Amino acid sequence: MSDALYLSLWYPNLRLEALPGKLVSVLGEFAKHGGEPLVYSATVWPVSWSESPVFQAIYGRRGASAGEAGKPAGAELRMAVEQATESLHDDYAYEFQIGWNLWDLESRDGLDEVWVRGTRLVRVTGFGPLFDEGTYEQEGHIRIDFGNDAPFLEEEAELDSAAARHMEENVRQLVELTAALEKASGATARLLWSELGETLAQRLAARLGQRN
Repeated sequence: MSDALYLSLWYPNLRLEALPGKLVSVLGEFAKHGGEPLVYSATVWPVSWSESPVFQAIYGRRGASAGEAGKPAGAELRMAVEQATESLHDDYAYEFQIGWNLWDLESRDGLDEVWVRGTRLVRVTGFGPLFDEGTYEQEGHIRIDFGNDAPFLEEEAELDSAAARHMEENVRQLVELTAALEKASGATARLLWSELGETLAQRLAARLGQRN
């Protein structure tokens, strides 16, 4: 069963006015590690997740409708962050969607499954210290939501040499990205975690053990 995968980043004595710069640094690493250079959307949440957004901009996705002069849809990340964080508040959360490319299994004609390189949406969220009763303490000043962990495990697929190779490449890309995010943004702590509690490393070891 697939599980949601997150990366949390913490910064010592982070002041709210420094959060936009950290977000730009984090978003900028995706293009260097198999991701997209443009932001698809920006949303600002007040107080808690149960509230309606006070700001939302949908810039579009690469591969969707093209922008002016044939340019791919999307916003330059620094501009998107500046727009969303124009009004900084301690109890706001600032969420951005960006694309990240991984190998994944795709069904063809409902019969065969083939490995293809595809783009998934990743959510990068920066938390004000008072948002949702201080959620940053548990989930980080910045949290990256990678979506489900299926590309790293493919638990329903046959574990042949092709599957192992593509899973290995996805995991290596994840490891390199998480290390780069920590370094580029100056984080002093990072945690890769899942909703079910079991680590990706534990599940991957069990998955690969099926080949023995």
